[in-house]
Amino acid sequence: MFLGEYRHTLDQKGRVNLPTKFRKDLSQGVVITRGVDRCLFVYPRATWERLSANLARLPLTAQASRAFARLLLAGAMDARLDGQGRVMLPAYLRAYARLRTQVVIAGVYDRLEIWDATAWDTYTRRTEQRSEAIAETIGSITAT
Repeated sequence: MFLGEYRHTLDQKGRVNLPTKFRKDLSQGVVITRGVDRCLFVYPRATWERLSANLARLPLTAQASRAFARLLLAGAMDARLDGQGRVMLPAYLRAYARLRTQVVIAGVYDRLEIWDATAWDTYTRRTEQRSEAIAETIGSITAT
C-alpha cells in the first residue's frame, strides 16, 4: 500500500526520484499514465495488469467507458526506475499534468500520483475546506 506525501524536484531531463520506501514495490517496472484531476498515475506493473483487464470489461457501447479507457490506456507508458530510483516522464505526460520543477508524489493506496506542487497545494486546500461535506456524501467507512 502506498501512503504519504513526498516533495521532489523534476530534473531538466524530465526525471523524478520516486520515494525510497516504494522502490522495492516498483522494482518490476511501472506504468505511468494520465490520471484524473490533471495528475499522473503510477502503477506497479502487476496492479496495472489487473486494472487494464478491468478496463477491457467496460462496455464498449458506453461513451464514458470509451473515454475513460482512452484516458488511461492511450497515454500509458512502461518505465523502469534507474539505479538512482528515478523515472523518466515523457514530455506529453509532463504537459498533461502541467508539471513544473517542484512536484508532489502522493501515495494513494494502490498507486502513486504525481502532481505539480502548486496544483497539489491548491487541490488539498480546497479538499480540506470541504472535508465535512465530502465525508457526509460518502457516508460510513469502517475498517472491518
